[in-house]
Amino acid sequence: MNKNILITGANGQLGAEFYSIKENYTDFNFIFVTKEDLDITEESEIVKFLDKNNINYLINCAAYTAVDKAEEDSEAAHKANAKGPELLAKACNKTGSILLHVSTDYVFDGKNSDLYTEDDKTLPLSVYGKSKLLGEIAIKANCKAHYIIRTSWLYSTFNANFVKSMLKLAETRNELGIVADQYGSPTYAKDLATTIMTIIKKTENGSVKNKFGVYHYSNEHVTTWCGFAKEIMSLAKVDCTVKPITTEEYPVPAPRPRNSSMSKEKIKSIFKLTIPKWEDSLKVCLDQLLNNA
Repeated sequence: MNKNILITGANGQLGAEFYSIKENYTDFNFIFVTKEDLDITEESEIVKFLDKNNINYLINCAAYTAVDKAEEDSEAAHKANAKGPELLAKACNKTGSILLHVSTDYVFDGKNSDLYTEDDKTLPLSVYGKSKLLGEIAIKANCKAHYIIRTSWLYSTFNANFVKSMLKLAETRNELGIVADQYGSPTYAKDLATTIMTIIKKTENGSVKNKFGVYHYSNEHVTTWCGFAKEIMSLAKVDCTVKPITTEEYPVPAPRPRNSSMSKEKIKSIFKLTIPKWEDSLKVCLDQLLNNA
């Protein structure tokens, strides 16, 4: 009998990518819910839903992701990013479902000069980062069978994201100033979705046992937002000059880590993954975006 996977945040970037790849996993039944279908801040509602639908795996893609807006809307950010995951963890623990939760590189302060590992100290700078860290802590405290996957700089063909914003701005401007002193790794949401499915399949078939915990996943190679933008323009063959600016020249409400580059050695080693370079995955995404435009 096929196992059931519940995906929250179905209308977000990552949720949409799971929907786009579900036909590749015919040995699983996928159930997609938005916040209108299931309120992840109501514990009794979650338990009832998990029981009724016999959920084996729950992938939590639901989140408050407006990083700057969160600075003045702390309550909403904490409700979605901390309280929701806590209640999902408690419900999964009751029903025996395995929880897979997507977190962020913004749990770090960015002061490391090297790649962050899963064991490095967390010290978020923003309300968004703090709310996501509280979600991680709550999951660890309330559900033994969990995977927390921290990712970074997520983009896709769906919804609003940095790649789409750059292409849109380039339609009306021939020059853009983009921050060049924040370092990290872009992540193609389809690659992340595929990796999460690999984790589920290897958990299900027993080839990976008792390896619950925190993992880092992004595409390979490190760049800056400026480097990312330049590659977007180059691959899209857009005539728009990207000029480097400093963080101070582009003030925003929420402080960002200067270096949130993460080591993926743990997830590669345990799940035997080969992770694509961000430049290669960006090309795949842009091909799809531009050919369907």
